[in-house]
Amino acid sequence: MTGALRRLVAPLSLVAAAAGLGVLAFAPGHAGATAGVATGATATASPPAALPGSLLAANATRTHSSSNLQLGQTLFQESCSSCHGTDAQGSALAPNLRGLGAATVDLWVSSGWMPLANPAAQPVVKPDRFTRAQTVAIADWVGSLAGGVAIPHPNLAGASVSEGMSVFALNCAPCHTITGAGDALSNGITAPSLHSETATMINEAVRTGPGNMPRFGPGTLSERQVLDVVAYVRRYIQHPTSGGNDLGGIGPVAEGFIGLFVGVGLCVLAAFWIGDRTPRDLDEHAHGSDVPHGPGTTEHG
Repeated sequence: MTGALRRLVAPLSLVAAAAGLGVLAFAPGHAGATAGVATGATATASPPAALPGSLLAANATRTHSSSNLQLGQTLFQESCSSCHGTDAQGSALAPNLRGLGAATVDLWVSSGWMPLANPAAQPVVKPDRFTRAQTVAIADWVGSLAGGVAIPHPNLAGASVSEGMSVFALNCAPCHTITGAGDALSNGITAPSLHSETATMINEAVRTGPGNMPRFGPGTLSERQVLDVVAYVRRYIQHPTSGGNDLGGIGPVAEGFIGLFVGVGLCVLAAFWIGDRTPRDLDEHAHGSDVPHGPGTTEHG
């Protein structure tokens, strides 16, 4: 038994090493699960291109009470103006926010990317330091300065998950991975995980393009396509129903690598076990057939 176990040590070690190397080589970077935006050091921003008609209408007809705008301005002055300027015009430390719209500000603040204690640090996901009403007030005040993309209110009733998967695979998966787990890119840039984003945040990210993420305007993705993507992320990436063990959602390549080597490894171990038993059984059978017959023994057949 001891000799058989010794013979199994080598294939077991090989399988474990191969599976470990597969995870390290092909699994998405862990930084993607904690980093909040695809950016290197400090985020940059620029005004969005032409806006969808309904978003322009929503921004134009959206009414903001003076008290709400006053609250937003006060909170902005207290928490944001030291970097972005008193009128959100930007500075050497942070970009101009005028013209970016309420959606951009809402995304960055609600995700916890902003405000930053150190403007040179990379934004990371953390709890929003404001209440939802305060975040919206800040975003609305910035949006009231020079317009821009309004905070969307995505209605997913009737959205096509299958179409959303196709659009996501083509435009989003190369950076966020097909499982939405996020990944490390190049030059210290990371694509964040999508596993905890709200429908509003996903919609805002697609339309405003935070950090180094491309901005998908209406000329690239229609509003219906954006809603399809949001529905797919919310229903199948955040709440997968495929069954089985997803191994932490590390991605199909790494999961397939583990499955292949574990499966092949078990077959190798079974082959070693069978190969070890066969010579022993043959030896035992041979020794049993060599028993000499006594004088009074009659041999039959």
